[in-house]
Amino acid sequence: MNYKVLGNTGVLVSELCFGTMTFGSEADEAESARLFNRCREAGINFFDCANNYGDGRAEIILGNLIRDCRDEVFITSKVSQRVGKDINALGSSRRHIMWSIDQSLARLKTDRIDLYFIHHFDPLTPMEETLSALDDLVHQGKVLYLGVSNWAAWQIAKALGISGQKGWARFACIEPMYNLVKRQAEVEILPLALSEKLGVIPYSPLGGGLLTGKYSGSEAPAAGRIAEKKQYNLRYSSPRYYETVERFTHYAQELGVKPATLAVSWVMSHPAVSAPIIGARNLAQLEDSLAAADFAMTAEVLQRIGEFSEAPGNATDRLEEEIDASFKLRNR
Repeated sequence: MNYKVLGNTGVLVSELCFGTMTFGSEADEAESARLFNRCREAGINFFDCANNYGDGRAEIILGNLIRDCRDEVFITSKVSQRVGKDINALGSSRRHIMWSIDQSLARLKTDRIDLYFIHHFDPLTPMEETLSALDDLVHQGKVLYLGVSNWAAWQIAKALGISGQKGWARFACIEPMYNLVKRQAEVEILPLALSEKLGVIPYSPLGGGLLTGKYSGSEAPAAGRIAEKKQYNLRYSSPRYYETVERFTHYAQELGVKPATLAVSWVMSHPAVSAPIIGARNLAQLEDSLAAADFAMTAEVLQRIGEFSEAPGNATDRLEEEIDASFKLRNR
């Protein structure tokens, strides 16, 4: 396992991050322990969690698992998703953040969370209130670094500007969706991360299972996460995604590598990415993703894979700049 500095923090994390979303739901406590131990054996020291995973059970299980190695692992959690029936049991208000952090710390059985994410953008709460509350958590020592997931580039940039102006702790890491069929992050989010030296831990490198090779490229799956969960069905319902999967799976077979291994390795290869978040319901699923750490990605393979899906246009929509990188310099 190789290790990278996470953004501008100076902290070394494994180049793969294990996501615990299945803990307490698709993976029971015993299976979760097997997954965690296999990750540690492989050299992973980076574990991603959230206060709503398994209705809080994921944090409880992760907290039990890290008791004997707390100072050797780097853990995350998140706030803003609904965690109860009360009308205010969600969002990024100071009230909800301050309540949620103590709940998460208790479940994780730790005195601090290494990296604390705002899970989703909250249109009802002024950004200044959210950022001020997060800054207080850092000063209280309950949180070491701050992150944000599922925000647009303009929202992240605005937050960085506010934090800089106010002298508050700034976001150190972002967690966007990114995989071979979901490449929107390439337009502005990943370039922003490179420019601002933000860590990047993309989720869903396997496209909800779409890129594992177990689905036919010509039809939607009848079972699995995409079929069983509405959000994944909506996210990965486009017919063109299945055309990409068909070509990608055949290419993986030509290379003699598991599609899941190749898909994770492709995400890892982006220069902005610190560590893709891999997940699994069981050990068999985990092994294919772990193998990405040992796959020798070449420039030729990287380019070939990228051709299987449509790359998004550049942010300004000036296509001539995509065709000729020197256009801007020659036509100022």
